[in-house]
Amino acid sequence: MPIDATQAYDDQNIFAKILRGEIPATRLYEDDYAIAFPDIAPQAPTHILVIPKGAYVSWDDFSARASDAEIAGFVRAVGTVARHAGLVAPGYRLLANTGHHSHQEVPHLHVHIFAGRALGPMLAR
Repeated sequence: MPIDATQAYDDQNIFAKILRGEIPATRLYEDDYAIAFPDIAPQAPTHILVIPKGAYVSWDDFSARASDAEIAGFVRAVGTVARHAGLVAPGYRLLANTGHHSHQEVPHLHVHIFAGRALGPMLAR
């Protein structure tokens, strides 16, 4: 169910629980700013989620409140994950949903990395 990205951070969301180790996830990458793990319902042959370690609801929240170090670290983490997965040469897509119209389902900023096949048009027609 899409969430309202203008609401306060909910520390009981699934990604907060993964960050605290309450829910297991296969960590493909981790540093001081981010972790990456496979999506449990992949929409492409490769579907990786990258989340910041800070409590941010959406890209809007993150860009407004995160420190410069958190922003740089998170963006670098997304690139590092894609490179380590060997996705640069064949290509990949990044997606960060924000709010109801985009169908954001978890109230914690996350970037989807999709790859492994031709991905088609950017938006459903």
